[in-house]
Amino acid sequence: MQYREKYDLWLNSPLIDEETKQELLALSGDEKEIEDRFYRDLEFGTAGLRGVIGAGSNRMNKYTVGMATQGLANYICKKGEKAKAKGVAIAYDSRRKSSDFALHAALVLCANGIRTYLFKELQPTPVLSFTVRELGTTAGIVVTASHNPPEYNGYKVYWSDGAQVPPPMDSEIIHEVSRVKGFEAIRIMDEGEALKNGLLCYIGEETVSKYIERVKDLCINKSIVAKAGRDLKIIYTPLHGTGNKPVRQVLKQLGFQNVSVVPEQEMPDPDFSTVGYPNPEDKKVFTLGFELARENGADLIIATDPDCDRVGVAVKNSQGEYINLSGNQIGALMVHYILNGLKSQNRLPENSCIIKTVVTGEIGQVIADSFGVAVMNTLTGFKFIGEKIREFEETGSHTFLFGYEESYGYLAGSFVRDKDAVIASMLICEMASWYKAKGMTLYEGLLSLWEEYGYYADTVKSIQMKGKEGMEKIRELMNRLRSSRPEKVGGLSVIRIEDYKTGMAYNTQDGTSESIDFPVSNVLKYILEDNSWFCVRPSGTEPKVKLYFSTVADSRQEAEEKNRKLMDAVDELV
Repeated sequence: MQYREKYDLWLNSPLIDEETKQELLALSGDEKEIEDRFYRDLEFGTAGLRGVIGAGSNRMNKYTVGMATQGLANYICKKGEKAKAKGVAIAYDSRRKSSDFALHAALVLCANGIRTYLFKELQPTPVLSFTVRELGTTAGIVVTASHNPPEYNGYKVYWSDGAQVPPPMDSEIIHEVSRVKGFEAIRIMDEGEALKNGLLCYIGEETVSKYIERVKDLCINKSIVAKAGRDLKIIYTPLHGTGNKPVRQVLKQLGFQNVSVVPEQEMPDPDFSTVGYPNPEDKKVFTLGFELARENGADLIIATDPDCDRVGVAVKNSQGEYINLSGNQIGALMVHYILNGLKSQNRLPENSCIIKTVVTGEIGQVIADSFGVAVMNTLTGFKFIGEKIREFEETGSHTFLFGYEESYGYLAGSFVRDKDAVIASMLICEMASWYKAKGMTLYEGLLSLWEEYGYYADTVKSIQMKGKEGMEKIRELMNRLRSSRPEKVGGLSVIRIEDYKTGMAYNTQDGTSESIDFPVSNVLKYILEDNSWFCVRPSGTEPKVKLYFSTVADSRQEAEEKNRKLMDAVDELV
């Protein structure tokens, strides 16, 4: 069906409400906008839905949410009455339409005879993951677009282990969603009827309280917190999102007495009016935090994204200026702190394992090696880390300690199966207390790790490619890279190319190849002769290509210079 036919279908359907039709009628003179809204259906991918809010088949609205939920309901119904009775838990963040989409999804599930548990107020994504496990539901949904700009919203599906649905289940659900044809296929129940029939249940405070207690149990050294936590000066910003209550509760109950919240960013705000792009990877979101930190003489600043699954950190450097730590640097500090803390208390299991992604820097691997702890790599996406945790539980092969990715996602413990900024915020503050008790800042702690394990420079660059044309450019780029294997990049020989779409790794020196045991993903990684590497990966949630660069040297200056040269060389390549 052509985009114009879809547009007319929405305008003329008796199942589309008048408000939506008026929004579409207002576009009548903008052919390009109509095409963008209807040239495709918003794709239900392996991470669920994510898109710009608005009317149209390629937008986030109650109709696209309804079709996705009907597909999920059909999948659950095929699993039998027990799966329907166990039900689905639903949470949502502070974005526009989040609570509306969450209720709409709940009522679609209820209309299909599936018991649904819905939070009364916004909650972090990791709380949803915990709730699925705590209530023993078949699945979970969280309505969020994480750190995307304010015009976006999204919809992520979790399974009974609390992790996002892994392969091949994700493909099976996608298939069911694709089979939902037309608005008339979406079942919907009235809220009052759903409550009366016991199909819709609202989740109370006790579930969140249990989660808070489990987070506090992960504190490695409560005596350090009790001593240094009184003096550690923390600035916290939830960036208008869901982290405000749980992060502050955990820190307060553990004994961190000097926590100041950035007042302008404390309350939920779907427009993210002080930041626009609420991503803790972006230094600009720390601007107000920096101002408050300078007034208070704070030791560190932490910022969680709107659904509180990512956390960024800024600390004082050697000159007393506040600087942002990268996701790789925070991860390295946490790997060392956790392993050192557990080892000093004789609590480090012999079969311990750290999990990271293939685009995450290598210093964490080197640190873990020094403690005799195994490290495993997964594809980008915390669902793959969650899948490994489940595998460890089933086989007993390893004990999961910590998982992380360069994009500010971290997890300790196994009662949550997604990245968790509440847990990470607590451990970061505890770690800062430990260093403070030694007379060191977190920045000085990072310098000590570089001195011991090598100087690593890891950077990420994004290339935006919006709209239909952008999607085509991304496909062309990846096809071109696959068809031409470079022998040298920046004067350095490429010794290995890993193609996660074909599942093959190619040795460019001798022409041999071998299979790599990873799920299929549109990712290319190039390893160079000096152990530097770079990776090219289209984002799974945004219209852009991400480039990752990693270098190591004997000094910080040399590592950073090598990184700059590699970035320039790859720019020419892509």
